[in-house]
Amino acid sequence: MSSNNLTIKPNNHRVYQCPFEKKIELLNLLISNNTGKSIVVVTAKDTKIIEEGLENKEIQVVEDKNLIKDKELHADIIIGFEMPIKNIVYMARASKATEKSFMLLDESEQNDLHFIEMLLGRAIKQEITEGFIYPVIEQDEKPKVKKLSKDEIKEVAKKRYEKSTNIEETVFEKKKNFDKPKKDFKKDAKRSERSKDDKWAKKKKSPNKFLGKDENGKAIFSGKSGERNHRYDGTPRDKWDAPKVTGKKINIKARKPKSED
Repeated sequence: MSSNNLTIKPNNHRVYQCPFEKKIELLNLLISNNTGKSIVVVTAKDTKIIEEGLENKEIQVVEDKNLIKDKELHADIIIGFEMPIKNIVYMARASKATEKSFMLLDESEQNDLHFIEMLLGRAIKQEITEGFIYPVIEQDEKPKVKKLSKDEIKEVAKKRYEKSTNIEETVFEKKKNFDKPKKDFKKDAKRSERSKDDKWAKKKKSPNKFLGKDENGKAIFSGKSGERNHRYDGTPRDKWDAPKVTGKKINIKARKPKSED
């Protein structure tokens, strides 16, 4: 049948939940339930394991890459043995089916089904067959929490309040009774002795004496001169030694009186 005569409908897409170790068994069951239909099994892996497990040896098993290459290959039912490597490959599988497209999925493969459903634009219906259900993991039951009455809630709140206030009081009392250690500011004898030998300790300065002038007429002192504060003869300068500014003189010439006619 040519690809122009495909009649597969959205409702004919099916996902069969099945643990991985039971897939061959479920595959044989689906084949036997659809006797008289042309069926092709498609896999993303090696075909030998599936071919060895099939009861009906006439069923064709092909890899995805060979299915896509063979443009003339079509069947009434296409059964995907597992999730394809790429999501778009599922569309290539379904395009080869004329009536139905099945896929066997282990629980670990269910997470990737969402991306295929996005391509289809709809959710794929999932079938659960008796004897092929995912194993149920038993969870530890959580202990039931007893609901408190209003009086019990008030009692718990009261205890919490009393506990918090007691903590605040003890902290306040500790702060109140806390005495900072007083520092002893008296000089230690050893420390005072050590300061005498310290080269950075202050020393008494001898008075700075004027010794005269050098050959250039510059004043010479016994210590640091600070000569800008002394005259060259050794006497201290005045606080303000600037010349006094005198007022400008204005010469006004007397005008000659006008002669009377």
